[in-house]
Amino acid sequence: MNDLIDILDIIGVVAFAISGAMTAIKKKMDLLGVCVLGIVTAVGGGITRDVLLGNTPPSAFKDPRDVCIAAIISCIVFGFMLIKASEHIKEQSAGFVALYENVLMLSDAVGLGAFTVIGIDVAKKTVSDYNTNAFLLIFVGVITGVGGGVLRDIMSGMIPYIFKKHIYAVASAAGAGAYIVIDNYIGRNTAIVGCSVLVVVVRVLAAHFEWNLPKIKYGE
Repeated sequence: MNDLIDILDIIGVVAFAISGAMTAIKKKMDLLGVCVLGIVTAVGGGITRDVLLGNTPPSAFKDPRDVCIAAIISCIVFGFMLIKASEHIKEQSAGFVALYENVLMLSDAVGLGAFTVIGIDVAKKTVSDYNTNAFLLIFVGVITGVGGGVLRDIMSGMIPYIFKKHIYAVASAAGAGAYIVIDNYIGRNTAIVGCSVLVVVVRVLAAHFEWNLPKIKYGE
């Protein structure tokens, strides 16, 4: 069981490191900026979760594995995008922008699904007296899933993605709720896989069909 969570953790770190690195590249940051944003996106949600649960120092500081993986992936993304950008006369060419958008959307979806599950799993183990509190588990799962992305957007000078475009935090909450139901009636492994897949599918469909929550288009 722990092996499955470990695999999911690595998948989430890689996915969110790609997401953070791509955002940094879009904002024309240098290699250091790309690495920092990739690392923050990959471990930011987990650090926020651990602080909320009183698990200090956060696991990212106890074991540097995730930080190292995120740094390496960020450097690889930087090198790859440097090559791809050089293939276009202008950085904002249609091909480059399309590549950026597709990679960012998919990596964000995968990271969101993976870390939503991990957040709930950690919460159930850390606060065993409250592991039947659905609100607590869903809240921690969502915070773990979206926390890194929120920090990424704030550090890159943007309104956090979850507040303005497509179904994001809602997808995480839906997956977290599904995890609790499946875990109670079927089993933990099925809940881990089912929740992750559900979040990714909802995010991809939301991006493809441009599903958004209602908002007031003031001044338009």
